[in-house]
Amino acid sequence: MEKVWLTRYPSDVPPEIKSDVYSSLVEMFENATQKYSDQAAFTNMGKVITFRKLEERSRAFAAYLQNDLGLKKGDRVAIMMPNLLQYPVALFGILRAGCVIVNVNPLYTPRELEHQLNDSEAKAIVIISNFASTLQQIIHKTSVRHVILSHLGDMLFHPKGTFVNFVVKYIKRMVPKYYFHNAIPLRLALRKGKKTQYVKPHLTGDDIAFLQYTGGTTGVSKGAILTHRNMLANLEQAKASYFPVLQKGRELVITALPLYHIFALTVNCLLFIELGGQNLLINNPRDIQGLIKEISHYPFTAITGVNTLFNALVNHPSFKRVNFSHLHLSVSGGTAVQQRVAEKWKEITGIHILEGYGLTECSPLVSAYPYDLRIHNGSIGVPVPSTDVRIVDDEGHILSFDGVGELQVKGPQVMQGYWKQPAATDEVLSKDGWLSTGDIVRFCEDGFLHIVDRKKDLIIVSGFNVYPNEIEDVVALNDKVLEVAAIGQAHERSGEQVKIFVVKKDETLTEKEIIEHCRQYLTGYKVPKIVEFRDDLPKSNIGKILRRQLRDEDNAQKRGPQE
Repeated sequence: MEKVWLTRYPSDVPPEIKSDVYSSLVEMFENATQKYSDQAAFTNMGKVITFRKLEERSRAFAAYLQNDLGLKKGDRVAIMMPNLLQYPVALFGILRAGCVIVNVNPLYTPRELEHQLNDSEAKAIVIISNFASTLQQIIHKTSVRHVILSHLGDMLFHPKGTFVNFVVKYIKRMVPKYYFHNAIPLRLALRKGKKTQYVKPHLTGDDIAFLQYTGGTTGVSKGAILTHRNMLANLEQAKASYFPVLQKGRELVITALPLYHIFALTVNCLLFIELGGQNLLINNPRDIQGLIKEISHYPFTAITGVNTLFNALVNHPSFKRVNFSHLHLSVSGGTAVQQRVAEKWKEITGIHILEGYGLTECSPLVSAYPYDLRIHNGSIGVPVPSTDVRIVDDEGHILSFDGVGELQVKGPQVMQGYWKQPAATDEVLSKDGWLSTGDIVRFCEDGFLHIVDRKKDLIIVSGFNVYPNEIEDVVALNDKVLEVAAIGQAHERSGEQVKIFVVKKDETLTEKEIIEHCRQYLTGYKVPKIVEFRDDLPKSNIGKILRRQLRDEDNAQKRGPQE
């Protein structure tokens, strides 16, 4: 089943891409900033930064890293901040200095942060003051020697920036106390860098661009080694998949997903930089009312998200009043979009959500839903150009079409391995370049891939496989349900039984009503045996519902306090 090219792909999407259009991400960036110099690149809280200003500030930051801090090509520099104008300045400054970016989730605990900084051997970190107290607790146990500090409103117009910083610190009290004896303000670093000489390093596609940390397909958080070529290849693959509906220099994408996550990093930041587009950065996507208010001020043409974000938007009464006349691209990733959500999105916005599939280890895009289809078939689309896929069973045998098994991927976007973890790399990456994703899929003869579920989330009831996605899709068809997650709970007779966690949209919803609803659509062993109502469900930094956390909580509850 290698190199199966799909008849369903639009004719203007090439089967292969060129991964050497640019020698590095730096060349791509410099080309874009020169071509689109006076156009808006990023907007946040009303402030616009043009491509010209982004080039100037990132060059100043690169010079500061090289001259004042003495960082060399290949040194790791961490970024720990939400979606702010400071992020692209730091991102491209670090790349232009020849250093390697280590993206850090700002919500990390001290333990998680310590692990990532030590594992990556980061020498410096760019951080927003809101999270500085976390860093202070563990920095003495890491290799970090330089702290570049910024405040939330530092890149906004005066006096708005000063006002924002005051409110965040003293009114909302969002900045816990911290102290660093040698931290340097980012604004000062930029002023210093502007006065020194920037020397462009020699970079090739084989140089590492990112250590992108992920739970991966197995084990604890690991750094996926993503080279400039990996990222550029995936950029070209994303461009080939979506470019027919995008216009160079005329796009505005809503970036509610965090840029430190691989999805928004590639599909929003890098892709729209290359296209001369504008990113509207959203600080807090969980504030749905605030998000809707913000996007209503802009003629946005594209939006990316995950199922939970799209679900929250279509269920908010204000969303229907937004002007969607310019919108022509909606892309979803992370988890499968539920049918009910997809239908409501089409009803309100007039366009379909195009599902994609990817993982950090693939930079991340593996497959994309064809842009010209006018239906939602529940699939994650077809493999992007220059990508081979195959389905294997538990013994590693390659399955034929319509078989259900683990998805394996091969292509120029596949990582080089896990940082300093050869054993973990060998578990998922074969010598001939096939990456085992850990996802269970069905590969149909028409070329479409259908996610069945995560291998680790599989529920086995009396020897029968039950996939949580199927259960969740059925439960979500009930209009009284806002969110749902399904897990397997240990059972003495059947091995496991299905338990669901439900967030109500209508308070009249009952357990009996849900179970009767499921019986209309599911065979007996798939019907949930236990329903637990909750006010909310635990989610990852991009909004994916965390089934593993629900399983852990459920197991702890069953063991009881005596254990």
